[in-house]
Amino acid sequence: MATSVAKEEQPSLNGNISEPQTKKLTDLPTELLEHILCFPVLKHVDICNVSCCCKRLHDVCHGRGKVWEHQYKLRWPRLQRFYRQNESCDWLREYKTRHRVGIQIRRTVESISKRFFTEVPCVGQVLGDSFAEIESLGMPEHFCEDELLFILNSDKRKSLTLKYYARKILYFLRQQNILRSLKTFLEQPAEQQSALEGAVLVDQYCNPLADVTLDGISVQVDEIAEKVKKMLRIKNPSHPSLRIANGDCVIEDFELQRQVLFALNSVLYEQLQYKGNECDYYNPLNSYIHQVLLRHTGIPISLSVLYMTLARKLGVQLEPVNFPNHFLLRWCQKPRRSEDIYDFVYIDAFGKGKQLKAKECEYLIGHQVTADYYSAISTTEVLLRMVGNLLNIGKRGEGNEKSYQLLRDSLDLYLTINPDNVQYLLLQARLYFHLGIWPEKVLDILQHIQALDPSQHGAVGYLVQHTLEHIQHKKHPVTPEVKRRSAPEHLEVQYSVGLIMKHKRSGYNCVIYGWDPKCTMSQEWITTMRVHQLSNGADQPFYNVLVQDGTCRYAAQENLEPHSSPLEIGHPEVGRYFSEFTETHYVANEELQTRYPEDTGETLDTVQQLYHRTALGSGSQEETPAAEQNHHQAMLM
Repeated sequence: MATSVAKEEQPSLNGNISEPQTKKLTDLPTELLEHILCFPVLKHVDICNVSCCCKRLHDVCHGRGKVWEHQYKLRWPRLQRFYRQNESCDWLREYKTRHRVGIQIRRTVESISKRFFTEVPCVGQVLGDSFAEIESLGMPEHFCEDELLFILNSDKRKSLTLKYYARKILYFLRQQNILRSLKTFLEQPAEQQSALEGAVLVDQYCNPLADVTLDGISVQVDEIAEKVKKMLRIKNPSHPSLRIANGDCVIEDFELQRQVLFALNSVLYEQLQYKGNECDYYNPLNSYIHQVLLRHTGIPISLSVLYMTLARKLGVQLEPVNFPNHFLLRWCQKPRRSEDIYDFVYIDAFGKGKQLKAKECEYLIGHQVTADYYSAISTTEVLLRMVGNLLNIGKRGEGNEKSYQLLRDSLDLYLTINPDNVQYLLLQARLYFHLGIWPEKVLDILQHIQALDPSQHGAVGYLVQHTLEHIQHKKHPVTPEVKRRSAPEHLEVQYSVGLIMKHKRSGYNCVIYGWDPKCTMSQEWITTMRVHQLSNGADQPFYNVLVQDGTCRYAAQENLEPHSSPLEIGHPEVGRYFSEFTETHYVANEELQTRYPEDTGETLDTVQQLYHRTALGSGSQEETPAAEQNHHQAMLM
């Protein structure tokens, strides 16, 4: 590094000009040196080299100085929120720690695919060992999350396998944090528990990768409350709700309470157009408070939580009512607390805030109920009802990744709130057993069930036996089959892994991630899917494909054709099999290439041929005899 900065002529004692003196870089003021060393073009390696030049520059680049602070914040801008402004910190130590964490996280994520890859998608797969491995490293949590986000936000079409497992790990780590927050919430006295905060925790756990925070939700709720106050100000400029901040006091006068609820209904249902989602009632989005605020629609319980929170902010105390099949709120009409169900007006937040008498509520469900169902419930019971709704939606699902994930998440939440519910503990054990995940945890759950209810020994014993067999099987994994296209039995296989295809009959777009020379499904499946109606029946190659709609299907060769305009397939499992998307095809990752070692070259050849034809202007493929079979009604899944 050149240290000469400038030459300055100095007059001698006899008035003559002396030889010019060289001024060194190190002679500059510290502030100016720091400014120079904070230029964006300089990286951490450059700063390390500079600090080794001499003691002066080493001192300027000290760990707590501006130079390393600048390097740290320039490289990891998301971490700035964890530090107070002008905070004194050893930035060099923070930089080194974050750098080491990044290397360790990346190594762990890169190793997962080799250890957990399976050609058949494992719905609801849990990489428990790897999660525990990351937790056991004892690294700062926010550093781990930042590195995972860095991986996820890198080049969209590359490192797909790395991103796939980084997303799974981030999902798990955030859920563990949210569960800890939920347990802390449940330990609070009942009167301090907010239904809105509980709803946010449920939302966060089921959507850990979404940007959902209590502060963000509260701001949106406050904005609605301000709109209600604005309407109240027009109707009654002296209304006490206008002076209330965050529900600090309760309005006693019933006429003033009525004015609040009238204004609330007007703003919420007329001005903002909130409504019950009757058309898509069982959509889980209806239960997530951030989606209710975004879409202005929900189900009775989610709308009730919003309505009750707004009323409380404006000084009106409403209570949640666990009415069967239709969650309600109740508004006491007596100056003192009463338990007589006829002393309350019941509010249907799903029905645009309609006010009902006790017996009118029964018209909502079509049958009579006892007085117990009109009682107020605690915040914990509200959360159990909310999570129970999600659990039922998960059970109603189609057996795909999304429904299994919802079922797992809602079971986790329910058993965190009510850990001794034998029915749901058994359901959780059966779910994990069915999915073939976390066998050690299954044994823990079964042991807990046996301690709570010995009468379950039959179901518990069956699951214990088969779970132990599964653990033994894991210790001796079967070597996966390697499929070579050049093998005589595979010569009829036309297409290869990574090609983007179109289904001739159903019209869906997909990518191939596996194939069989003949259909390997059961006879029952073959009959159900009417494979015999195909011209070549089951005696033809079949392909495992990831479909654009998020499903995985098994399609006959005669029903597939290369896509004329290749496009990305938005399937959540793409990263399990492929490392990169080019403009024409997907590149198989190392694990998939090991299973199909000759497919990579075949895919490239096919793509080049298709491009060559396109360049010549042929545009589309010739009709094949198989394409004439469109009159058949078989639809292969």
